[in-house]
Amino acid sequence: MAEVINLRLARKARARNKAAQQAAENRALHGESAAARQRRQADEARQVRDLDAHRRDKP
Repeated sequence: MAEVINLRLARKARARNKAAQQAAENRALHGESAAARQRRQADEARQVRDLDAHRRDKP
């Protein structure tokens, strides 16, 4: 036979899991400080600039 579960508890557990997943996504999007974000953007821009500088044919 199947195991008997409490639907209220299952619904609450599912809501907790969904909230935890949303919180993890928000931490990834908004958890970076302004200084770290500027440093990351500067590094990305420098990498693109360095790569473009080594091109053989100018586009």
